[in-house]
Amino acid sequence: MKQFFKSMFASVLGVLIAMGVIILGGLALLMGIAASSGSSSTYVPKDNSVLKLSLKGSLSDTATENPFGSLMGEEDESLAVQDVVKAIRTAKVNEKIKGIYLDAVGVSGGFAGFEAIRRELADFKESGKFIVAYSDMYTQGCYYLASVADSVFVNPQGGAGLVGLASQGLFIKDLAAKLGIEYYIFKVGTYKSAVEPYFMDKFSDANREQLTSFLGSIWGNMTSAICESRHIQPDEMNRFLNEGLAMEDAQVLVDYKLVDGLRYRKEAEDCVKRMAGQDLKEKMVTSSVKNLLSVKQDKKEKENKIAVLYAEGSIQDDDNSFMSAGASIISEKMADELRKLADDEDVKAVVFRVNSPGGSAYISEQIWKAVTELKEEKPIVVSMGDYAASGGYYISCAANKIVAEKTTLTGSIGVFGVVRNMAGTAQKLGVKTDIVKTNTYADLGDMTRPMREDEKALIQHGVERTYDLFLTRCSDGRGMSKDSIDHIGQGRVWTGEQALERGLVDKLGGLDVAIEEAASLAGVTDYSVTKANTKKDFFTEYMEKALGEAKVSVVKSVLGEDFSIYSTLQQMKGNTGIQTRMPYLIQGL
Repeated sequence: MKQFFKSMFASVLGVLIAMGVIILGGLALLMGIAASSGSSSTYVPKDNSVLKLSLKGSLSDTATENPFGSLMGEEDESLAVQDVVKAIRTAKVNEKIKGIYLDAVGVSGGFAGFEAIRRELADFKESGKFIVAYSDMYTQGCYYLASVADSVFVNPQGGAGLVGLASQGLFIKDLAAKLGIEYYIFKVGTYKSAVEPYFMDKFSDANREQLTSFLGSIWGNMTSAICESRHIQPDEMNRFLNEGLAMEDAQVLVDYKLVDGLRYRKEAEDCVKRMAGQDLKEKMVTSSVKNLLSVKQDKKEKENKIAVLYAEGSIQDDDNSFMSAGASIISEKMADELRKLADDEDVKAVVFRVNSPGGSAYISEQIWKAVTELKEEKPIVVSMGDYAASGGYYISCAANKIVAEKTTLTGSIGVFGVVRNMAGTAQKLGVKTDIVKTNTYADLGDMTRPMREDEKALIQHGVERTYDLFLTRCSDGRGMSKDSIDHIGQGRVWTGEQALERGLVDKLGGLDVAIEEAASLAGVTDYSVTKANTKKDFFTEYMEKALGEAKVSVVKSVLGEDFSIYSTLQQMKGNTGIQTRMPYLIQGL
């Protein structure tokens, strides 16, 4: 009952807030247009500036801003990986930027995104400019980035949460039984574990095997990079981790060479000022990522274009529910975007940036078809982000080349379907149903009764047929036999470096490497890079998402840390139809 009132309160309050904010937002929009009409958008850094890279909020391929978050007390910001990369590159060549100040508050994101930013920070140091990192309390992801800095400081009462990685499963079998819900599971793939929460109490042996494998690969890459940058022996690093020394006094971080010193924030920032040649008595002169994105560039638009098309999020139908507000999804509209690029004569090649754990098998097939059609007209190279697994791999496999980060999670070539039987729920609620039908399977999928064996056989056959099609698509795209694909498929997840060894990807690297590959395949050397995704005008997008984002902010404020669990359950409820999806929630960054 308490939860019911919480939900009701959240919905009502969300509507009221949304109405007020939409009105205020409209006024703010008009004022902003008026204010900006007479001003220049080009930013010029001041002398002896530093790029203040505030590591907080969330990291993604395409950042979205929720204008209602601050009203509900949310401090999270959304950072786009490529925006951060571009800002660092601008800072490297701009004479007025003397260094970078990493303010590591705490940012969440995928491993590949962190890998791309860290690589860029390492390249920045080649210019001879400095990087100083500071945090009150380093998260593992932030420390991974900070470890490349010339000087790493932490608050004397702070620390670094270096403990390793973990993947947690949420199993709802017993909960479903209490609610009178029975799940019928249909799948192909020994390692296809997305359905385990419905019928198991813990990870299967096969799932545990693959989790151990790819978590070990990711963590190995992270700790190796840390040890190399900090000049730490791997044995010492393992001792620190396995003895739980992250829970000790911050001095232990100095003892193990993980940080260079214990400093309060002002002391660390004074160090940055001295290195940049700034007055210690004045406020630090900084430039933000947003500032540097608007620095005037001398590059001229070229006739030849390499288009980058971003595909981020779950593969599914367009969802207008409030839980989808602000969330990135890949719908069938992505196929239309690909066809537009195929027809654009100025675009000589396409980089398809895929960052998706998968989803609908049907929509994945439609996007795959559009990729093959584009490939007939011009080269297409896939650049994999944090995830390009299951359906994410399905839409990638037909490309001319596939480039992944070492820590990208990919593969997961497998298929599943879930059907709910809620007859027990109906009985508990005193609800009875009856049906009249014209044919044997007219009521297939009726959730108010148990499934017959012949119905189960039909659905399992459909899942197996979809898996065979998935194998065929991968076999054709990668030039490998179906048996070979099946051997490394079976729903198993691989990291990018593991996938390279097995022929699922062609090269390791980030978006730049994929762009270079695309230009090479197209035979062009003089080109410009453009973002291809069609965007609605701001006002239309604002009005469509405003109400939903306000509701999400309210629910977050009510549920707090439990919001992630609620969101996971909502996603599990949406796993209808035949799915090619990877389910993991990896803890640690």
